[in-house]
Amino acid sequence: MLAIGAALGASPARADGPKVVFGVPGIPPIFASVLPHVAAEQGLFKKYGADVEVRDFETGIAAARAVTAGQIDLAIAPTPVLVSMVSNAKVNLVGIYGLPNPDWLIGSTDAAKTKCTDLKGEPVGVDAIGGARSEALKEMLAPCSMTPDDVKQVALGSNTAPAMVAGQLVFGVLHLDDVPVIEGQLKHKVTVIITLKQVSPVSHYLTMVARTDKVQEKRDAYVRTLAALIEAGRVMRDPKNLDAVAKIATVTGHGEDENKTSIASYNELEQWPNSTDGLQREKIEAVIATQVRLGGIKAGNTPVTYDQFVDESLWKDAAELVPAQ
Repeated sequence: MLAIGAALGASPARADGPKVVFGVPGIPPIFASVLPHVAAEQGLFKKYGADVEVRDFETGIAAARAVTAGQIDLAIAPTPVLVSMVSNAKVNLVGIYGLPNPDWLIGSTDAAKTKCTDLKGEPVGVDAIGGARSEALKEMLAPCSMTPDDVKQVALGSNTAPAMVAGQLVFGVLHLDDVPVIEGQLKHKVTVIITLKQVSPVSHYLTMVARTDKVQEKRDAYVRTLAALIEAGRVMRDPKNLDAVAKIATVTGHGEDENKTSIASYNELEQWPNSTDGLQREKIEAVIATQVRLGGIKAGNTPVTYDQFVDESLWKDAAELVPAQ
């Protein structure tokens, strides 16, 4: 373990707070889930007096549904799907932290199939129908005048990359860190057909949600959990911690060398919020507008507003617990 706590100084802690079960996406976890795993492995949850269990779920949506049902306390899930859930089903969820910058892309392992039109009628790997990759696919196909009905979505959980390596698929909706893994095993380049950033420069990736009633009941525990995540983000951005973070990131199933490449890419993308809750109004409102336009929010349902979807106060309280850099 790194001596991070000593380096940053002591912070308030308590050992008698309620347990927080934190659901994160992917079995094995996606790279975004490395942040809470770093907080756990580096003892940061304990440092801030939070009793946190990080639990891996097949998808972020499965984790969010578990929060809604009261089975767990917190979840990281794709913002577009959460916006639709809250707007359509009026589920009692509120965002308290976010990873703002999507890393989605459509990749091809066949150098002869590199255009949007090559996707028509073809199998494309996603996590689950209606899941994060599926929603990203919908957005990325729109500029090609196509919808998900024009392709064959193959639900693979977090195993799209292995399926492409095995030759079961040519096309897949991938995370940024999937690309070096596929290229390393196939020994040739993955062609990036399109990225979500190209399609939606102002978009939002993942939101950490809780039930609004639980926010009141477990507010102190949630604030302490957020404080640990703020410090974990610092750990992941600091080049001195590259080896340690790359080792923790093997929870994704990727090797340490692959992880080092991915960490650099994600830091360049500014994946881990720095001095912000990661829930910028412009980005969240862009997601809401996109879900209205693409039909994710059904006609007749009132779209959730930013102020209904986001509670900024917990992060502000958490930031006060974290020593200044």
